[in-house]
Amino acid sequence: MSNDAVEPESNGRRHGGRFIYEELRKQILTLKLKPGSPLDEVSLATQFGLSRSPVRDALARLITEGLVTILPNRTTLVTPFEIEEFPNYVAALDLIQRAVTRLAALQRTDEDLERIRAAEATYMDSITQGDFQAMTELNKTLHMEIARAGKNPYLTSYYEKLLGEGQRLLHLHFDYVISSARQTKLGRDHEEIVEAIAARDADAAENAAHEHTMLFQRRFLDFMQQNLTSQMKIS
Repeated sequence: MSNDAVEPESNGRRHGGRFIYEELRKQILTLKLKPGSPLDEVSLATQFGLSRSPVRDALARLITEGLVTILPNRTTLVTPFEIEEFPNYVAALDLIQRAVTRLAALQRTDEDLERIRAAEATYMDSITQGDFQAMTELNKTLHMEIARAGKNPYLTSYYEKLLGEGQRLLHLHFDYVISSARQTKLGRDHEEIVEAIAARDADAAENAAHEHTMLFQRRFLDFMQQNLTSQMKIS
């Protein structure tokens, strides 16, 4: 009987925490919540009409994804953009992206390839619609399908963390590319990777993954130089 009494509260907390997590994550990734914005448990609980427990659960999940940070004084905030760390981020992304893509070419099954092609097709649809939020999510979905095809859960887990941390950068990057009338090129970004995986050509897959990372780097730095140099210094 005691279990029956506890279950509704537990479910409510779980569902409430998931709703808060999804809403805050969306606002962070689309930059509605700016980098460095404070996140107060009490204020968020009032905003969502829930107790502090589901808010705490949502924030804890966002912290594990690198989207929210707790400072030594216990202040919680949206993780700032550390522009000076961008080269380190790109270096890590390049290494892991080359590794998982190479493994995908070597280890993928026909079923894996079907999922990769389906994810690519869905991503292409989001480009046609110009839906930035969907594009960042579907880009991650496509790359995660590639990583899972490589059959190395350790690399896949770390790769997912890197992709999650980079989604805000991708939102800016996609915004810039689309506004610069470069949709056609953007839509073909993954073509060489997918075809190399399909051909089981590990060297070509790794090279295509490296070029993909370098293209992202060039586009993002181009965006920064044209749009944000008056507001922040780029190392």
